[in-house]
Amino acid sequence: MIPKKMSMFATGLFLFVIVFTSSCENTEKDLQSFSNFSGPYLGQTLAGDDPEIFAPGLISTAMATRDMAMTPDGKEIYFCATAFGTNLIYFTKEINGVWSEASLAPFITDVEHMYFEPHITADGSKMLFLSDMSVKEGEPATQDIWAVDRQGDDWGKAYNLGLPVNTDGNEFFPTTTRDGTLYFTRAEKGTRIHYIYRSKFVDGNYQEPERLGDKVNCGTNRFNAFIDPDERFIIIPVMGMEDGLGGADYYVVFRDTNDRWSEPVNLGPKVNQDRGAEWSPYISPDGKYFFFMSSRINKLDGSVDNFPTYRELGKLFNKPGNGNSAIYWMRADFIFKLQ
Repeated sequence: MIPKKMSMFATGLFLFVIVFTSSCENTEKDLQSFSNFSGPYLGQTLAGDDPEIFAPGLISTAMATRDMAMTPDGKEIYFCATAFGTNLIYFTKEINGVWSEASLAPFITDVEHMYFEPHITADGSKMLFLSDMSVKEGEPATQDIWAVDRQGDDWGKAYNLGLPVNTDGNEFFPTTTRDGTLYFTRAEKGTRIHYIYRSKFVDGNYQEPERLGDKVNCGTNRFNAFIDPDERFIIIPVMGMEDGLGGADYYVVFRDTNDRWSEPVNLGPKVNQDRGAEWSPYISPDGKYFFFMSSRINKLDGSVDNFPTYRELGKLFNKPGNGNSAIYWMRADFIFKLQ
C-alpha cells in the first residue's frame, strides 16, 4: 500500500509532468491576450440556451476559476482563481473599447489570505467579498464578509462588515438586492452545516440576520446563494436533495410579494452534472445571462484506437474541462420557465 503522502506526491508529480511537457510549447499560444478583444462580455460570442465555457483562454483556463461580478455598466469583470495555494480576485476593465490584461483586484494587499466571492451592488457603489484576514493584527481570523467602497474609478480600503453579519463562525458569499438587503451563507462555529441568512439594510446599518426557512435552506447542506436584485428568486447550490444529479446542484426558489418562498426546483441536467460539482451562481446586471461555476469533466473517447496520445492528453489537461472549476454561461430566461 502506498502511503497517503507518497500517493499525493506521485499524483502531483504525474500531473506536473503532463503539464510541463505540454505547456512549454502550448501555453503561450493557448492563452489569449485580453487586449485582442473589445465589446460587451469581453467581446465573446453571446451564449445561447446551452451552457458554454465563458471566455476560454482568457478567464476560464486550466486553473480553477469561479465566481463572477460585474459593474452595472458591464465594463469591469471580476472573477476568482485558485493556484499554488492562493485564492485571489482578479479583474479586467474595458478602457477605450479595449479590455485590460487581468490584474489583481486593487484592494488586495497580500497573497497570504483568501480573497474570494466578489459581489458588486446594483448601484455599483460597493463591492462585498469573502476573506480570512484578521480584523486586528494578531487576533485569530475566521471567514468574514468584507467590503470596499467605490471611489471614482477605483475602490477604497477594505473593511470588515462586523456584527451582526460576521460572527465567530464563518460567513461568506454575499449578494444583495436593490434596496441593500444582504443574503449570505453562515456556518456556526465548530460546524460544517451551512444555512442561508438575510439581513435588512436600514438607515445605513445591517440588521440582525434571520435564517431563512426550509424552502430556501433545503437539502442536507447548502452554499453560496445568489439573490435576484429584485428579490424574485434565489439560486442555491444544494446537497442531499432527492432529485439531485450528484454532489451539489443548483436549485431555484421563487419568492412572491408576500415574502413566501416556493418549493425548490432543480435547474436541470444542462446546468447540473453527475460528474463534478456546482457552487457559484451569478446573473449579469442586465439580467440576460446566467453564469455558473462547474467542475464538470470532459468525457474522452475510451476506445484504444481513438484515445489521446500522451502529448494530446497534456494539451487537454491545459484547458477547461479537466476537473478544475471553470465558469460557464448561458441565457438566463430559462429560469423563469421553471416557475
